[in-house]
Amino acid sequence: MQKLLTTLTAVSVALTFSIAAYSANDEARANYNVAKENANATYKAARAKCDTLSGNPKDVCIEEAKAEEKRTVANAEARYQNTPAASMKARIAIADADFAVAKEKCKAQTGQPRDLCIKKARADHTRAKVDAKSHKEISDINSDAAQEKRDAAYKVELEKCNSLGGAAKDACIATAKSNHNK
Repeated sequence: MQKLLTTLTAVSVALTFSIAAYSANDEARANYNVAKENANATYKAARAKCDTLSGNPKDVCIEEAKAEEKRTVANAEARYQNTPAASMKARIAIADADFAVAKEKCKAQTGQPRDLCIKKARADHTRAKVDAKSHKEISDINSDAAQEKRDAAYKVELEKCNSLGGAAKDACIATAKSNHNK
């Protein structure tokens, strides 16, 4: 009977945590969808303001409106997925959007100033992409290091348990496993 009660308690706790995780995931998805809808509405409003302009200023205005939408959606997606890879992807999308705006601004110039403007835009774009990729790599390294630290701490606790015997050792090992999610 005691074993059945313990099993039922464990199952109910696991079910509670999975329900909480599921509802948190639903909330994150809802926030993501709201952010996408807001980005689209903001884009449409900004795009409407661009219609009063003409020539290159209109083109720049349109690119800026598109870029703002891409920034908002990319950041929302990165928050929703909550991974280093998603963060990198968002940073690259933002860099691409900023590059498109910079290229459009360069079109207003001619000759050497235009060439220099485009080269600077490309350099800024490349720098932003490299920064995004290196940020992901640093995040991955930090994650790996944290896992190695947790594993080392677990091994230390298990070693401490080896000096015990019988039920005390079993309890110590169970506690160590529980503390380190093993």
